[in-house]
Amino acid sequence: MPAAISKCYDPAGSQYRIPTYPWRYAPDGLATRRQLRARGLRPGGQPIAAQVLRPRHRRGPLVAYLYRIDRAKPVRPMTPGKRAALAKAMCSRRTCPRCRNDAGYVIPTSIGMCVPCAFPDTSTPAPVHDTPRRG
Repeated sequence: MPAAISKCYDPAGSQYRIPTYPWRYAPDGLATRRQLRARGLRPGGQPIAAQVLRPRHRRGPLVAYLYRIDRAKPVRPMTPGKRAALAKAMCSRRTCPRCRNDAGYVIPTSIGMCVPCAFPDTSTPAPVHDTPRRG
């Protein structure tokens, strides 16, 4: 086992206080939150069973907490109230504060408005007004 991976291998939990495994070496029966969600499950209040570490060059390792699959509970169904609240929140994220139109996409927070308002079309020349010359 390479040195970087062996630093992340602590199944007894003596170094990190919880069982620790290298990335992709976790035992069967454990899953991350995303893996549980893909199966239609949630941790359901259970404590963290183990962790997976992925060493990185010049930075701290990436950590993923693992939960027991046999103790996981099914995901709660979406209620009509939650669905309405989510739809309202997404509508407000798509509405441009300047022109008040639904942009059809989530407004980027970096520009704070829809793209046509942030970058108006300057390729068309401005109308020229004929004014009499003085002279």
